[in-house]
Amino acid sequence: MEHDLITTDELIGRTVTIIECTDPSWVHQTGLIIDETQQTFLIEIENKHKRIAKKNTTFAFEYHGKKTIVNGSRLVYRPEDRIKKTR
Repeated sequence: MEHDLITTDELIGRTVTIIECTDPSWVHQTGLIIDETQQTFLIEIENKHKRIAKKNTTFAFEYHGKKTIVNGSRLVYRPEDRIKKTR
């Protein structure tokens, strides 16, 4: 159930690790989500801002003290719509 909770929670400000990505150079990169659009995250990695597509990417979040892995296609919503989904 925790897996479902993170998909409806605020993600800006969270640390994220890229587990799978169509661009293999991003795999295992960890950074801070600083912005979110319907299709992408803007992640600060090593003081650089990188825009990563949600679709076709798998992310790992630290959520309530546990590592939670989420397929990015489950996050492809406008942030405000994704957060309201279960309220």
